Amino acid sequence: MGRLVVTHSTYVKGLIPWLKVLANDPQIKTITPGVIARVKGRCQDLTLRPSVPIRGGFKLMARRGRTAQEVFVITTLDKSDLMDRLASSRSSIL
Repeated sequence: MGRLVVTHSTYVKGLIPWLKVLANDPQIKTITPGVIARVKGRCQDLTLRPSVPIRGGFKLMARRGRTAQEVFVITTLDKSDLMDRLASSRSSIL
């Protein structure tokens, strides 16, 4: 079971419940939400997808509306397995 680092006062709406479900995966070590930014595009629903690999895991981008937030995941999973886990964790919170 992984650890969810909650350090900021604001998050993209609906992100924390999704990350809590994802943190229950035994191959995920740490999940750390990062910087929130305004973006030009618009995303109706909350999405979470891998962006770039980092040392020991991946940087994910959470998007909702005109807001984007970085999420750093330390894991032993490869990108395709991580995408599968993201999809299954999303379906379990809906």
